[in-house]
Amino acid sequence: MSTIQPRATPPPATPPPATPSRVPPADRGSTLIADRVVAKIAAQAAREALAAPSGAPPHATVTVHHDIARVRVSLELDYPSDVAAQCAAVRARVARRVEECAQMTVPEVDIEVEHLHSAHTRTAAGRDRRLR
Repeated sequence: MSTIQPRATPPPATPPPATPSRVPPADRGSTLIADRVVAKIAAQAAREALAAPSGAPPHATVTVHHDIARVRVSLELDYPSDVAAQCAAVRARVARRVEECAQMTVPEVDIEVEHLHSAHTRTAAGRDRRLR
């Protein structure tokens, strides 16, 4: 007579490892954008706002505190021209581009017009350089 051997019982099933819960992208960490990067964005936006910049290219300095950027742009403009309209265009373009590219609020954009260039002063300056 043969004896029937009891089957070995399988080990108890272990629950599958817990899958980590998905963390929303905004809660995974932070992104810091250096002030000098925001300043480059602002200077490029100022260049774009001026149809044909004269003299030196615009220069920007920025102070960032949390997600708020305070921008100062130095420009050289042609004279005669509508200085107020050009400054308003630069202000709007800089604020919009910094908000789009760096996701920062820009409550103010200070404009400093360092030089006004007229056709007369450009030709006179060119003559002075050639004479020396």
